[in-house]
Amino acid sequence: MDLDRLRNISIIAHIDHGKTTLSDRVLELSGIVSARDMRAQYLDSMDLERERGITIKLQSVRIPWRDHVINLIDTPGHVDFGYEVSRSLAACEGVVLLVDAAQGIEAQTLANCYLALENDLEIVACMNKIDLPAADPDRCAEEIEAVLGIPAEEVLRISAKSGEGVGDLLDAVIDRIPPPTGDADAPLRALIFDSHFDQYRGVVSSVRVMDGTMRAGAKLRFMQAGATHGAEEIGVRSPDPQPVDALGPGETGYLIAGIKDVGAAKSGETVTDTAAPADEPLAGYRDPKPMVFCGLYPIDGDEFPDLREALEKLRLNDSSFTYEPESSGALGFGFRCGFLGLLHMEIVRERLEREFDLSLIATAPSVEYRVHTTKGTVVEIDNPSEMPPMSEVDSIEEPWLTVSILTPTDYTGTLMELCQNRRGEMVKLEYLSPERVELRYRVPLAEVVTDFFDQMKSRTQGYASLDYEADGYGVSALVKVDVLLNSQPVDAFSMIVHREKAEDYGRRMCEKLKELIPRQLFDVPIQAAVGGRIIARQTVKAKRKDVLSKCYGGDITRKRKLLERQKEGKKKMKSIGRVEVPQEAFVSALRLDD
Repeated sequence: MDLDRLRNISIIAHIDHGKTTLSDRVLELSGIVSARDMRAQYLDSMDLERERGITIKLQSVRIPWRDHVINLIDTPGHVDFGYEVSRSLAACEGVVLLVDAAQGIEAQTLANCYLALENDLEIVACMNKIDLPAADPDRCAEEIEAVLGIPAEEVLRISAKSGEGVGDLLDAVIDRIPPPTGDADAPLRALIFDSHFDQYRGVVSSVRVMDGTMRAGAKLRFMQAGATHGAEEIGVRSPDPQPVDALGPGETGYLIAGIKDVGAAKSGETVTDTAAPADEPLAGYRDPKPMVFCGLYPIDGDEFPDLREALEKLRLNDSSFTYEPESSGALGFGFRCGFLGLLHMEIVRERLEREFDLSLIATAPSVEYRVHTTKGTVVEIDNPSEMPPMSEVDSIEEPWLTVSILTPTDYTGTLMELCQNRRGEMVKLEYLSPERVELRYRVPLAEVVTDFFDQMKSRTQGYASLDYEADGYGVSALVKVDVLLNSQPVDAFSMIVHREKAEDYGRRMCEKLKELIPRQLFDVPIQAAVGGRIIARQTVKAKRKDVLSKCYGGDITRKRKLLERQKEGKKKMKSIGRVEVPQEAFVSALRLDD
């Protein structure tokens, strides 16, 4: 195909600014999906995406327009899936930056725009939802010019819902975005920018050919993995898969090579031809690093093999989470899983329960700490129960984030208070316009993973938006809080918290458990301890039989004797008794920080 007639673009925007709706209109306008077959969120394939109205996986599609061919990639908007955006940009020469005309620039708009600039991509900015009563396109265009430096007169105005201005946008894409470059005669180099698992065909990889030609039936070498596979089928999505004989330089399509493990066709992998291999692989991507960890345990212990199988299958579709087996005295056998963020954790858990019919308990989310011991070693722990004794700990480092919050100016004070309560350190405060302000803070990740996002939304009536990126590790005054039932620690309730918040956490957990643990035949002390020091205590009172019910009149010594005997019995029971914690108690107690 003539390179001048090719365009490769991604749609980037904040969550809920209309990326998928725009993709729908483009499909409809170009005529590759008939009006009869058209449905909302056409490219979103998962039920979960449809229900929540969010995109989780990037989707690519090939569209004809004005004797040109446009390869379009629809990307997720949520910060947790930012790695999907960064991957899609490597397969493009330009982006369509979408801004909601009623909301203006949000945190993810900025983050994705800077990502596009880093990749040296051409940006076509446009305002969506101009048909809304609350839309203010003029103010929004001024804001785009002030913040991003894109002239206001170049910002297109569209309505993805009605289709107004979408044709002009596609014309602008062809006029403003440069065609791809590539040498058809050079050795083949193609970049895998996404993979998913099909249970009938194995791994289906999305590829962008940089140089050379990829042919069906050729022997291909995956340079990073060092494996060789035959190209069973190559094709393009328009939007249904269409096999082709070859993909030339600049083209985007899919590759099926009979691979059974997504790990063998990772995103960022370079594919070359074994007959005439390339010397150098393409620059790939950094693997997404898990930020949030939690334990997943089946409510019924017999479902452990089913959970393991479910995680294996899900990992073939979503290679960005990690899991390893762990056991807990209280919860039995389960897995320690790492996720990119809280939404990602929620999505994975919901997919496990829904697609594989499992009932799960998730422990409170935690992060990865670096513990420096007195022996001079460094231990990385993501589970509080792995913490060495406090007497052997020299210092503890925790991960920090740089958090960027965009908010209307009315809520600046309440958000600053929130960040400072969460141990945040202000980096900068910048007015983007008289109505909007950007706050930038360094905040520990552990403070963000509990309910920071919910608090931010409730304090700002839903107007603020959040973006964050990792900002290394820093030493903090952290301690491990143990929860003891009848002097026995229960590892599922252990938590690493800041020293100042230890008492508060311990007190809340003890009060919660007092309500949840059923009464035993003996007094059950519930204690929270830091090292050997008890910081909070509650007691679940014993069930008592009224031993004096038959005594009437008579000497006090007889009554005393019966009470003393009961007391002795309770004491003996306490020394040998075990407290069984019901499953519901775990489920409710671990929701303490939800």
